[in-house]
Amino acid sequence: MKSRDNDDVLIGRIKYSNVWPVFHYFNPDSLPGSPRLVTEVPSVLNRGMLSGLLDIAPVSSFAFGLGWERLLLLPGLSVSSDGPVNSILLFSRKPPEEIGSGVIALTNTSATSVNLLKIIMEKAYGGKPSYWDSAPNLDVMMENSDAALLIGDHAIEASWRNHDYIVTDLGEVWKRWTGYGMTFAVWAVQKSFAEESSVLLSRICSAFEESKRRSLNDLSPLVEQACRIIGGTPQYWRHYFNNLCYDFNDEQQNGLALYFSYARELGLLENEVRMNIWSDNTLIRVKE
Repeated sequence: MKSRDNDDVLIGRIKYSNVWPVFHYFNPDSLPGSPRLVTEVPSVLNRGMLSGLLDIAPVSSFAFGLGWERLLLLPGLSVSSDGPVNSILLFSRKPPEEIGSGVIALTNTSATSVNLLKIIMEKAYGGKPSYWDSAPNLDVMMENSDAALLIGDHAIEASWRNHDYIVTDLGEVWKRWTGYGMTFAVWAVQKSFAEESSVLLSRICSAFEESKRRSLNDLSPLVEQACRIIGGTPQYWRHYFNNLCYDFNDEQQNGLALYFSYARELGLLENEVRMNIWSDNTLIRVKE
């Protein structure tokens, strides 16, 4: 991502279908100053938020854990699942619990799912695989690996292909193992932006919420768009969007707090994470 050379308000948008409901009716041109959208894979948006190049963006939950001291969470927004998520998938030649000392290729497009896999492999299965990072190409990833992790639309498209791999949904494993749902992405804002532009931030939050409400009230436009751009059937996409949770209530916060706790226990995060939620100039502190 290039350095900033102007005062435009920059809002990130994940380059995957899982955020479409929150962005489908979101029109930055209707907001004061006409903020600009930056559409990228999660890893790029994560870097943009952690370096201060973006003002607001959905970020991998793990990335928020890295930068929580300079970021705030936007209320009521996440990409979560209460079981299978259908787009965070491990492809393997044998069951993942049998890959304890194997080699796993990791997508280089996200952070939450990569570290969720490490938590599951080590704490749930008692394994210690070796990992390497790769562009999201299943064939390349599996050439010299026992398993490969894909996320987002790359995972969805790979799951439709004819192959002999075992497909493991990490959202399903997490739910079965912990009893909690999993939050893969949250919406974050720079603390400095929240302090300096609270009125605009309130408008942006309202616009996100309105888009989420309208989209989930009638999924037809999103389903048609997904079929046209990505492929698949209307039945698949209607189930996909209905299955995801876009809220960030106590249930999602509890599951994410456990994830952060495990990540810190394994040394993936150095410090305790505090999830501070922005609310009209008032910080609401939750789930430490």
